[in-house]
Amino acid sequence: MREPTVGIIYPDHAAEDDYPLAAAALGVHLPVAHIYGTDLHAVPELLDLGSPDKLRGGVTQLATHRPDAVVWACTSGSFVYGPTGLREQARTLATAAGVPATSTSLAFADAVHTLGLHTVAVAASYPDEVAELFVEFLTDADIDVVSMSSAGIDTAAEVGTLAPRDVVHLAVDNDHPRAQALLVPDTAMHTMGVLTELEATLGKPVLTANQVSIWAGLRLAGAAPVASGFGTLFAERQTDAGR
Repeated sequence: MREPTVGIIYPDHAAEDDYPLAAAALGVHLPVAHIYGTDLHAVPELLDLGSPDKLRGGVTQLATHRPDAVVWACTSGSFVYGPTGLREQARTLATAAGVPATSTSLAFADAVHTLGLHTVAVAASYPDEVAELFVEFLTDADIDVVSMSSAGIDTAAEVGTLAPRDVVHLAVDNDHPRAQALLVPDTAMHTMGVLTELEATLGKPVLTANQVSIWAGLRLAGAAPVASGFGTLFAERQTDAGR
């Protein structure tokens, strides 16, 4: 029987090794296609990175894998288009791929609603002006952001060098007592290996960019694997509790 296959379109190189780690644990196939641009966390560069031409290039690379779904695995390269634009981005991607498609930003909103949550804190690696755009998207998606912190890291490459202890410190230092969950939005950050520690330390669900990208892609592919080690989102089969 063919394993569920989700094609991952990933910008440049940073934390793409989160995907084979998850694929092995979940028993799925997560082929990664790389697209390239300037890796600055700045609006003009992010708009270029998530452009239709760039994403079509990723689709072409994934064709031999015959994916059941495709994910644009870039939070900032999707929410930078605004609430309406990022949804159009996903529709355009689905048309190009000929299969269901989503993006990391949409995956965050879907995960929050599926877990039946309403209030979140955001621990972002981005500069403040970029992080604020993520908050605007979440607010438009009926999610109450009770706090937002921005680490001000300018490039994805730098985010990719953060050690596990740095990721844990970023999360713990920027949680909020009124938040039902903490969101950590950057697919350049290695998070799949520290989700258990993060949730145990904070005592609440932690949603990270690579985690929600994989989860949302598998849902689109008709799969709902359960696995320990990847947080509440993968702990049990989820139904849409929030809507």
